[in-house]
Amino acid sequence: MHICIDDYLLDIVQNSFEAGSSLVELTFAETGTNLFCEIRDNGKGMNAEIQRRVLDPFYSDGEKHKKRKVGLGLPFLSQACDACDGTFALQSEEGIGTTVSFSFRLDHIDAPPMGNVASTFLALLSHPLCEELVIERSLETGKGGEAYTLRKSELEAVLGPFETSGTLALLRQYLSSQEEELEQYREENLLDMHRRNTSPSRQQEM
Repeated sequence: MHICIDDYLLDIVQNSFEAGSSLVELTFAETGTNLFCEIRDNGKGMNAEIQRRVLDPFYSDGEKHKKRKVGLGLPFLSQACDACDGTFALQSEEGIGTTVSFSFRLDHIDAPPMGNVASTFLALLSHPLCEELVIERSLETGKGGEAYTLRKSELEAVLGPFETSGTLALLRQYLSSQEEELEQYREENLLDMHRRNTSPSRQQEM
């Protein structure tokens, strides 16, 4: 069973790669205590019957994952979202592509931990079946927000193909720095909120 949110991302985006997608778009957005994710691809898609069956944890088409006996990604993701008052949706059309969207209440006791976002993005961008991946990562707080965008083709144009340890090390460093900036913004926002709540004027109001 998956443990972290990034495990679900890895599973779903890899499904998109394996479905023959030439473009996968990932939205990863934190707003307050909520996390919203959406994965959109232009792969082979699914008809209505297969969409219904892929939410069964004991269903596998026997083709895409030849070494898997069951497909656990989407069924357990749906259950995890339900467990913490989140949302889950699957939309797909044969020959057009698939969109999977889900959300978690991060402050819910049953919400899975985030995991290592930078390492997850690294694994997806360097996946051997990834042709083009666009990642929109954002963090919104009560005072504003910060965001960054990753596009595989643009990163490879600067760093070179993701095939050598040196290039992958540079990519990991870049991804980690982006996440560190978001984390610093989060901590500064929380500190500012704490200062406002503990200021003399605020205490008098209370």
